[in-house]
Amino acid sequence: MWLAGRGLDVWGLDVSAVAVGRARELAGRHGVGDRCRFDVVDLDDGLPQGPLVDVLLCHMFRDARLDRAMVERLAPDGLLAMVVLSEVDVGPGPFRARPGELAAAFAGLDLIAEGEGQGEAWLLARA
Repeated sequence: MWLAGRGLDVWGLDVSAVAVGRARELAGRHGVGDRCRFDVVDLDDGLPQGPLVDVLLCHMFRDARLDRAMVERLAPDGLLAMVVLSEVDVGPGPFRARPGELAAAFAGLDLIAEGEGQGEAWLLARA
């Protein structure tokens, strides 16, 4: 909603039909439904085809198989913003990034900022 409220066209993807339905309702209530599209997508099947994007936001989903597709989806000077579960300060888990994993995975981008701690890792980088 925040991005759509600032004039960006938003395409949200989630595996949960309930989450997608709630996002559509929320966009409508905030008057940005015309700038938003939400689809039920299982990213385990890969990133769906689509246009280049100025901002790619990945929240609490980590699958290294998508790294290349996410980089290739960024428009020139596009931003990748990502926060995922991390092993840092909490230990290993099936969906947790290893220490330094995000920075290494996206080393080909211009790193703006990154951090790890308390079970989360985040990164902001520009194509």
